[in-house]
Amino acid sequence: IILGEERCLVFLSCLICQDGVGLRDQLRKCGGLTVRRCPASKSKFAMHKRDLQSIYSWAESVASSSSGTEVPRKRAKDDFHTHEEKLMQTDLEQEPPGSAVEQHAGSEELSIPSDTISALMMLHAQFPKIDKGAAGPFILCSQLYSSIKDRTAVDREVEVLKQQQVIRLFKFNTGQDDYGIMFMDDFLIQVKSAKKRMETKHSQDAAAVFDWFTKHVLTCYFDVGISYRQLEGLLSQSGESVKDKHVSLLINGGLLVRKLADPTSYWFSIPNVGSLLKYLTQGRKELLSFLNRQRYKEMLMSSLEKRRLRMSQLDIRFHIRDLIGLGHLCTVNTPAGLLIRVARD
Repeated sequence: IILGEERCLVFLSCLICQDGVGLRDQLRKCGGLTVRRCPASKSKFAMHKRDLQSIYSWAESVASSSSGTEVPRKRAKDDFHTHEEKLMQTDLEQEPPGSAVEQHAGSEELSIPSDTISALMMLHAQFPKIDKGAAGPFILCSQLYSSIKDRTAVDREVEVLKQQQVIRLFKFNTGQDDYGIMFMDDFLIQVKSAKKRMETKHSQDAAAVFDWFTKHVLTCYFDVGISYRQLEGLLSQSGESVKDKHVSLLINGGLLVRKLADPTSYWFSIPNVGSLLKYLTQGRKELLSFLNRQRYKEMLMSSLEKRRLRMSQLDIRFHIRDLIGLGHLCTVNTPAGLLIRVARD
């Protein structure tokens, strides 16, 4: 919906009507708004800006009639403006039906997605296309921090999504504060792939530990690390005796990594993520080195996006968001466009 000359994109999840009445007819009922079909696209409508309050009132009435509860007006307005900016800045690709993102965004509790889930969906869709043997798409916490200013809100909502088994959090060895996020559906695909690889080398009875891991560990333990005793106790809930060879299979499958400080404890890991972490480290160094060689240690985003990194297969936008979230880079709005600058020590 385009409002006059301001070209504001309106995000209202409650525009879906259950009574089958079209959007065009509903808009005509919401306060005398003049609606005409946009010549540029048959699926869009151009609407003269008369009174936004009537839209809010109509949206609340539709939401309350379908759910039986009243929608808080203040929250609706805040999320309205937040997602208006999100949709103007990015082209969010649609997720496949039945994914964890769609199920969470469509739940009754979060009928209007939060900033964090919207940013996760955007970053997931824009993950660089790598070789088939590489790990699935993941998001760095630093990239979330570059998209959302309130880090406390990000950490709080990530913890909620983790408890709801929508996402899984991982500790990376590329830095002290490097954490990765993967949607649970994507991680379960990685677990199944690891199981198939191990079945070709070991017996099916031994490879059953991957099913125990999925059923008894991933569903109730949400920390980034686990001790051997905790792991053994959870795996033993399957009714089978857990041996060292079972834990070794999980390590060889890439699902666990030993902690250097404590060999009896493990980090949860993403299979085949090692090559991507190597690209992450090398891309950070190459991008910072390139910007530091510039005269003022800065460059326009439009020019920087056209540059290709030699040491990393991850695209340059992936590294820019990462370094902004880590505090190594900062952004400045200029008349010529967004400027990327090396942050001062």
